[in-house]
Amino acid sequence: MRPDYDPLDDPPWAMQLVVRAEKADPPNHSAACEAAATAVVRLLTDPRATEPGGEWHEAVREWESRRIRKVTRRARGVRWPEAQALPGVTVEHAGAEVRAFPPTAVADVPPELAKLQVAGLDLEDGDPEPSPEPPYAAIALNPGVTITTGKAAAQCGHAAQLLLRQGKRKDVAAWLEGGARVHLARDVPWERCVKRATVAVRDGGFTEVPPGTMTAIAWIVR
Repeated sequence: MRPDYDPLDDPPWAMQLVVRAEKADPPNHSAACEAAATAVVRLLTDPRATEPGGEWHEAVREWESRRIRKVTRRARGVRWPEAQALPGVTVEHAGAEVRAFPPTAVADVPPELAKLQVAGLDLEDGDPEPSPEPPYAAIALNPGVTITTGKAAAQCGHAAQLLLRQGKRKDVAAWLEGGARVHLARDVPWERCVKRATVAVRDGGFTEVPPGTMTAIAWIVR
C-alpha cells in the first residue's frame, strides 16, 4: 500500500479548470490565475451547487469530503467552444477566460475535457495591476516556489475555496456580493502577506512541488 494512500480519497475526485489559451492572443499569467480563482468560487456558490437537489450539489459534497484536487487544462480553437458547451461556470477577466466544471471522479472526466492538455501551460506576465476597489480577495503565491501557470491557477483556486469556507462570514458575504473578485498580490512582500493571510494552501505533492509546500495564501480586503 502506498504510504500516502487515503481510503477517503479512493477513488480520487477533482474539479477541472480550463483556461482559454489561443496561440495568437494568450492571457497573461496573473489574469488567468485570478479568473480561475473567481470561477471556482462562483461555481461553489451557484444554486446548482448550494441547494439540496441542485444538479451539482452531491458532486460538490462528495468532492469536498475528499482531498481537494483541481486540474488545470488549456483549450484553443474549436476545443474552447466544446468545453463551453459542458455544464460549468466561465469567468472573463482582464483578457483571460477560465471555465470551472463541477467535480467528478478522476476516471469520469468528460471526454471533451480529458483530451485537453494538462502539462505545459506557462504564460508570460505583465506589470502588476493596481488593486481593485474593495471588497476583493487578495491571493499571494509563494515567490520561493517555481510552478507553472496551470499549477498556479489551481493553487489560487484552492486558496479562494478555503477563503470561502473558512473566512469570517461578514467578510465572505461582502466579497461575494461584490462579485467574488480576486487580485493577485504581486507587489507586497511575501512576509507581510503571510502575516495578513486568513488561509494557506499546503500542496498535496502530486505535481511540481514536494508535499506540504505552502504555495498560496489569501485574505479578504474590505
